[in-house]
Amino acid sequence: MNQPMKRTDFALLKTLCALYAPSGNETAVKNFLLDHIAKEKKNWKTKPGIYAGENFQDCIILVFGKPRTAIFAHMDSIGFTVRYQNQLVKIGGPRTQNGIELVDDKNRDATLHIIKDKTGDYDKLEYRSATKFTTGTEFTFKPKWRETKDFVQCCYMDNRLGIYSALQVAETLENGAIVFSCWEEHGGGSVSYLQKFLQEKYKIKQALISDITWVTEGVKHGKGVAISMRDSLIPRRSFVQKIISLAKQYKVPYQLEVEGSGGSDAKELQMAEYPWDWCFVGAPEDNVHTPDEKVHKADIASMIQLYRVLMKEL
Repeated sequence: MNQPMKRTDFALLKTLCALYAPSGNETAVKNFLLDHIAKEKKNWKTKPGIYAGENFQDCIILVFGKPRTAIFAHMDSIGFTVRYQNQLVKIGGPRTQNGIELVDDKNRDATLHIIKDKTGDYDKLEYRSATKFTTGTEFTFKPKWRETKDFVQCCYMDNRLGIYSALQVAETLENGAIVFSCWEEHGGGSVSYLQKFLQEKYKIKQALISDITWVTEGVKHGKGVAISMRDSLIPRRSFVQKIISLAKQYKVPYQLEVEGSGGSDAKELQMAEYPWDWCFVGAPEDNVHTPDEKVHKADIASMIQLYRVLMKEL
């Protein structure tokens, strides 16, 4: 459980970060995951039941053994939608800067441009390209993978790294559920029915949010996975304390996060009709919601390590 990660371990993460999947259009990630699971599950300790298809829209649920806890990892990303002419509308909350490289689902290039409104009240977003894109075309950041001894960097670490971590945990998981959800970056919409299914069929009532958080003045690179005590919502303290105690017991490097804003799939879990406990547990990244999201490899290792502990012990 404490073995260091090897450089070659990140080939899967690199592939995931390059997949095109703006909120509401997660098909490419769904199909990739279903293919990956079909190929790899023979090597996993426990063969999962797989729930996918129209009743789950583009979401996937894996169920291992007798599950007590569910991991939620969202598949979608931020991006932009072509409005009219060359105008752009944000999908989720991407940070904007002139000249950012974009691609559509056919890998056709464009660049982002910020147009200052004459009144000064707001900025308009436009694309520039030799190609004329039709209304409704969606753009995502153009992926550019970078890796050093200590860091990996690319667009969409949020949340392909959350997916990557869940897949690493799947290899040794005996009892638990892994949920790959949709729409998280743009208001959610899938978690409520996924939670209802897991509650009614498997009596699960606790969740871990496998997502990526921020490097801040209190959460640093290389200091361990972040256990979030609160963001815009507040989880039940007794559940969070269980997680902190297990991290201490197993000597997993971790940091405590306290924020007053931000959110995740946990929002829908807390607002749904069934009483579920939840906690956000994820590696911190710099350059959030840009093409240059950057994560320390040691924090990825501690994230995977803690998830393996929690799925065994909770």
